Amino acid sequence: MTRTNNDRTPQTRAGRQSLAAQLSDRVRTYLSTEAGSAGLLLAAVVAALAWANSPWSAGYESLWSTEASLSLGTAELSMDLGHWVSDGLMALFFFVIGLEVRYEISVGALAGRRRIMIPAIAGIGGMVVPTGIYLAMAPGAARGGWGTVIGTDTAFMLGALAVVGPRFVTQLRVFLLAITVIDDIVAVSVIGLVYSDTVHLLPLLAAFALGVVLTALTRLGAWRTAPYLLVALALWLATLGAGLHASIAGMLGGLLIPAHPPAPEAVDRATRLARAFRQSPRADVGASARMGLQRAVSVNERLQLMLHPWASYVVVPLFALASAGIDLRGGVLERALTSRLTWAVVVGLVIGKLLGVWGGALLGTRLGLGRLPQGVGPGHVMGGAVLSGIGFTVSLLIIGLAFEDPVMHAQATVGVLLAAVLATALGWLAFHLAAVLRGETSADLPRRLDRPVDPERDHVLGPADAPLTLVEYGDFECPYCARATGVTKELRQRFGDRLRYVFRHLPLPDVHPHAVLAARAAVAAGAQGRFWDMHELLFAHQDRLEFEDIAGYAIEIGLDMVRFLEDIDAEETAERVRADAAGAEAGGARGTPTFFVGDRRHTGPYDAQTLAVELERLASPGPA
Repeated sequence: MTRTNNDRTPQTRAGRQSLAAQLSDRVRTYLSTEAGSAGLLLAAVVAALAWANSPWSAGYESLWSTEASLSLGTAELSMDLGHWVSDGLMALFFFVIGLEVRYEISVGALAGRRRIMIPAIAGIGGMVVPTGIYLAMAPGAARGGWGTVIGTDTAFMLGALAVVGPRFVTQLRVFLLAITVIDDIVAVSVIGLVYSDTVHLLPLLAAFALGVVLTALTRLGAWRTAPYLLVALALWLATLGAGLHASIAGMLGGLLIPAHPPAPEAVDRATRLARAFRQSPRADVGASARMGLQRAVSVNERLQLMLHPWASYVVVPLFALASAGIDLRGGVLERALTSRLTWAVVVGLVIGKLLGVWGGALLGTRLGLGRLPQGVGPGHVMGGAVLSGIGFTVSLLIIGLAFEDPVMHAQATVGVLLAAVLATALGWLAFHLAAVLRGETSADLPRRLDRPVDPERDHVLGPADAPLTLVEYGDFECPYCARATGVTKELRQRFGDRLRYVFRHLPLPDVHPHAVLAARAAVAAGAQGRFWDMHELLFAHQDRLEFEDIAGYAIEIGLDMVRFLEDIDAEETAERVRADAAGAEAGGARGTPTFFVGDRRHTGPYDAQTLAVELERLASPGPA
């Protein structure tokens, strides 16, 4: 279930899902920490099994049953190490999950009804169908462990996807992460409400009050992370006192901390402060610059950045080490392999997730409730659905809560481990068949420029036959595009006649109401050979893009006003802007600015140094 954020390069995103608005919100990707975490998680599982089945297995049991206490005055909190991991550290893990869920709902993959419908249906199907299969197969005494088959371990799933999936899986990863958001909310609710002890009223009321305080912090303008962490810690203590599982406190605490995109004004202020520190590198100026940078980014994102490594590299591996150590000697493994409980878990996770997730996604698309992300085919969904049967983290946590009988505990754990192996193997088979039978070799947005640069049609700065090409899709009302103009000027100075810079239009009218008019004005000015003059004025006056303002800019650069006013309303001009926007969609551009180095879409930071490196690589291609 762990996820991490990668580069989050500033871009303006559209907010409606239609080609007319050139939408499609870019979702944060989480690959780097997850890939590393999956390997460490697997190592922890192997270590736990090896230790529990070694001559030193008594030490394994003794370690996790060791009591540890924290006391302050007369107050004391005492648990064995196993419970400190499952009830303490795992609350941190679920806190990070809650932060991610809130981010996705606010500005990410689930921001908007049509974006959430297919993942929601698939996620619900991926819990209902496995539960039904488990209840049908499990013996009566084991039916209380039905929650074992509802969860998906995102770290393991994405690690397996990187190994057995297509070469490029960005869009499929986004889709699967959206599904696991639904999975996370339901799974934590089940843990907290179904598998908790007797609930005590006063601590429960205190937990609700602390939730209100956590919500109020943002309204009061609190931007430092410390107050949020202190209230979340108090919420955890109150939840423990109430008798609920600590996962509820973690998830609720994360959900109550809002996320929002960086405000352009805050980014500008942080930039000014950073420049001031460069000019005057003093401690007080540096402190102001640091605070400015922090305030430009939401508390939610800063907490994720701070806590992700701990959740991925410490908490989850420790939990695996404490939970996966099942002694399989003395016929335990043989009995588990013939147990109805073991196979109820295996079939519920592997077959149930396949039928539930794949069937739910297929049903939702057939009913017209939404559509799969661009680049994701039915074969990809089937492969991802199979991999979602890797239910490690949540499954083991629920097993520990649901089964006090050590025999049933061992059998269910063997089922989870076996399901992970089978799901990975079947996932590879599904992706292989999708590639061979359906040609679904990539699950990513397009990466190539939709149409070659045409000097007769495109807006080009630099020699038409220059060996290096940089294409930008931009929006005249986008603040990040305005700042990128400095980057392109620096690159043109650096490369000189070796570089041609091309500007294409990607107006986002759902977030920038004047963007289409500004794009038409630039095209109309280009018809009189003054595109770049209008380009500069539009970016210099982004806060003044009404029709009267644009007419004034046309007069300022000496355009024939009769012709300009005719051209700005001409269908040919509108078609030119629409064609550029359609080309952006076909090339995988989902926000502004988007750059293409040569004919390949650039991903990641678009500062001058990064783009210069990519252009030099284009000039001197070497081994990939």
